[in-house]
Amino acid sequence: MMSESRPKKFPLDLPMMGRITETGMILNLITPVLDCVLMAASMFWKVGWSLVLGFFLSAVLQVFVAKDRIRRALGRDGVREIALATAAGAASSSCSFASAAVMRSLFKGGAALIPSLAFLFASTNLVVELGLVLWLLLGWQFAAAEWVGGIVLIAILAVLVKATYPRALVEQARGWSEPGRAMPPAQPSWRAVARSFAGEWRMLRKDLLIGFLVAGALSVLVPGEVWRGLFLTSAPDAVRVPLNALVGPVIAVLSFVCSIGNVPMAAVLWMHGMSFGGVLSFLFADLIVLPLVGIYRRYYGPRFTSYIVAVFYAAMVLAAIVVDVGFSAAGLVPVARPHAMGEMADFAIDYTFWLNLAFGALAAYLFWLARRNPVGAAAAPSCCGHHA
Repeated sequence: MMSESRPKKFPLDLPMMGRITETGMILNLITPVLDCVLMAASMFWKVGWSLVLGFFLSAVLQVFVAKDRIRRALGRDGVREIALATAAGAASSSCSFASAAVMRSLFKGGAALIPSLAFLFASTNLVVELGLVLWLLLGWQFAAAEWVGGIVLIAILAVLVKATYPRALVEQARGWSEPGRAMPPAQPSWRAVARSFAGEWRMLRKDLLIGFLVAGALSVLVPGEVWRGLFLTSAPDAVRVPLNALVGPVIAVLSFVCSIGNVPMAAVLWMHGMSFGGVLSFLFADLIVLPLVGIYRRYYGPRFTSYIVAVFYAAMVLAAIVVDVGFSAAGLVPVARPHAMGEMADFAIDYTFWLNLAFGALAAYLFWLARRNPVGAAAAPSCCGHHA
């Protein structure tokens, strides 16, 4: 009787199976990380040239516009002084930390409180580079809303501060003792422009890096259902708009991202269902992130810091709601495109490529010029005939 043929058995290679499993686990961990980094890099690629342009314009204005004259002109809380401070801020730096330092020098040098605060908000919300990045990542409607909202915010802030003006706290803050060192004024020149440009990049590089990485990670890792639940996307506008405006600054504070670094994160929030006003309140809130609150505390003391943070938060929320209602009534609120974040991962030789190439060369030249002419170096004739 013939025996039945049985399938041949092969011994299991357990070490090999273990290595395959381990490799699969590593790939499962690495792939999302690479996706997050790719998304962050693609977002930066879309806006890199605009950052260089904005920082260059900001550096030119900071070097060639005399701040002492501005300080002398801001001694009252009048409409003229507030308007002048707003215009000066819009022509100044977009770095939240640098703006806070300039605001401190204005306020402690004799400028009135409301113009000093107007300068602070204008220098972070009405600057060219911020509008350019918003336009590229979110559309012209957001750029317009940021600029209009910045003016509305300053107007609301002025009303709130006048209605609650704490005279004793203001005088205490103006005389608050805090460590600091004065930098010698630089003679206006293109060498000074290069140093200002490089210095602003140094101040902002961590914020920009964190901002793009956080936005890339959240766009890849957080499910859309989580965002939609947080932003009450199914609620009526009468409920959703004010609640989103209230939660926007809270997200900004917890994310620790300020200055232009919060724009990529704003794009993520918008694509996942946050209201128009909620995104605006998030953008406005770069001035109350925790590191800056700590700086205010060192500059002005804890009591005055608590006051201005509370006033800032109220003004941000109210301004965001006003702009949301106004833009909605005018039909200017864009429709969020759920696949827009994925479209950012496309790299191509287009106008963005050539603009990044041109402005990258400008940035490289300015960094080289700043490195060749550090602060305190011996004065030498510049290309324009001035001295550094």
